[in-house]
Amino acid sequence: MASNLLCKLKRSVSAASLRSYLAEFISTFLFVFAAVGSAISARMAMSGPGAPAPDATSSAGASAASDAASLVATAVAQAFGLFGAVLIAADVSGGHANPAVTFAFAIGGHIGVPTAVFYWASQMLASVFACLVLHYISAGQAVPTTRINVHMTGFGAAIIEAFLTFMLVYTVHVAGDLRAAAGGKRGFAATALGALAVGMVAGALVLSAGPMTGASMNPARSFGPAVVSGDYKNQAVYWAGPMIGAAVAALAHQILVGPPDAVAAAAQSSSRHGNVETVVV
Repeated sequence: MASNLLCKLKRSVSAASLRSYLAEFISTFLFVFAAVGSAISARMAMSGPGAPAPDATSSAGASAASDAASLVATAVAQAFGLFGAVLIAADVSGGHANPAVTFAFAIGGHIGVPTAVFYWASQMLASVFACLVLHYISAGQAVPTTRINVHMTGFGAAIIEAFLTFMLVYTVHVAGDLRAAAGGKRGFAATALGALAVGMVAGALVLSAGPMTGASMNPARSFGPAVVSGDYKNQAVYWAGPMIGAAVAALAHQILVGPPDAVAAAAQSSSRHGNVETVVV
């Protein structure tokens, strides 16, 4: 057992693994920059010099319209941001860009625990760095954090985050199943289609639950803004919920679809980390 752990530790600091950590950093930076940046831009657009002057008779309706517009804008940004993040890192690291996705694949045995820890570190650092960049290039604008609706409890919000993350991570597993590919390998088109499916599901989930919890589904997405803003309120919700949902999704996929067949298993073991089961690992 000790020798096996030592082998995994050595593999986690190999040249290929170091490249995968850098790929995770870049892809997570892209996603968080798009997600948080879209929220900052929406807020600036609604309150900037070009925004309409408030009117007492229509302020409530205007506020509701602006909130809806902001929700759509951030959902679209997150959908395409995640699509791009997964795609650019798919062949190197699997394009996780999400500690919950990494956790699910560690539970499923697709990556080792030491590698998962380094993935998490890369994702957390990338999120903080993206938020710092946004804070300074936006002339010191406050970085918005994911928040729970005032009508909800922390427990209820965690349950919602768990369900949202379950749907996202289960989509990741299905989109990345190598058994659907000829010879256990995917071409660029299939990889792009899988990444697009994941991005579109994420965007739909933001639209469906964004006003309730922020629809984070990603501990890194909530961690970076919390660090830069100094507001750690309800951080446990955005860790516990997604991690539980991701774990259930990994187990559900193994139960419903079954373990990978010999062709897919051989393809996965011969790859570095990528191609949608690692594409979206």
